[in-house]
Amino acid sequence: MSASRSSRIAALAFALVALSGTAVHAQDKPAAAAPGTYEPRSGQEGKDVVWVPTPQAVVDKMLEVARVGPRDFVMDLGSGDGRTVITAAKLGARAMGVEYNPDMVALSQRNAEKAGVSERATFVKADLFQTSFAKASVITMFLLPDINLKLRPKILALKPGTRIVSNSFTMGDWEPDVKVDLAGQPGCDNSYCTVLHWVVPRRVAGTYTTAHGEITLKQTFQKLEGTLKSGSESLKIEGRVRGESIEFAAGGKRYRGALKGKSLELQAAG
Repeated sequence: MSASRSSRIAALAFALVALSGTAVHAQDKPAAAAPGTYEPRSGQEGKDVVWVPTPQAVVDKMLEVARVGPRDFVMDLGSGDGRTVITAAKLGARAMGVEYNPDMVALSQRNAEKAGVSERATFVKADLFQTSFAKASVITMFLLPDINLKLRPKILALKPGTRIVSNSFTMGDWEPDVKVDLAGQPGCDNSYCTVLHWVVPRRVAGTYTTAHGEITLKQTFQKLEGTLKSGSESLKIEGRVRGESIEFAAGGKRYRGALKGKSLELQAAG
């Protein structure tokens, strides 16, 4: 292989990393390997992209930040060799990997059996854009930014409180609630060691009559702004939504609450 071709492949490996747990896929169905013989290589070529594994240290931190536990149903989008799904299952969660490459699906199933978690860890060969995420309480992924943006409307339509975790790649102008950089720490020796975490917010924009006054909220993803009118005063609101929970500050006080049907119920403090 020429030095220039090696450089191009190396560049692709770092520019086109993806699909959670590990892979970016070609859209053509790959030829299936003989049962039990498939062994993926980090940086292996595909039709348009390459496959690179997510460091286990990043997988562990992603699940920690999302507080994954036995009550959760985790969906890993582009599950690669299955490590994220298997790790979630070891934490007691039920987990499912969505993977396009059938050889990776078969490999993941074997890995889950070896780890003793095949009852809680399942894998399906499917297209992300044709798969329902409705059952998920947690979604994990390592996808390219343009794929994240295409999936974002579908994710924002999920039940408020659904936790989303991505390795390194963003959701455009939907800023993460939490960001953890693991670069340089043990097990993180490449450029893809940043954990990004979002919580799907409830849509709360509107005007409400409350015991504290008339409240008008404008919403951009999880961020809130607006006004609180009480008597002759009109106070500026700044706050955020985390799942169902609403919190904002106005006039030196903090308010916390949630929507109950069409009513905004709040408690003031400070």
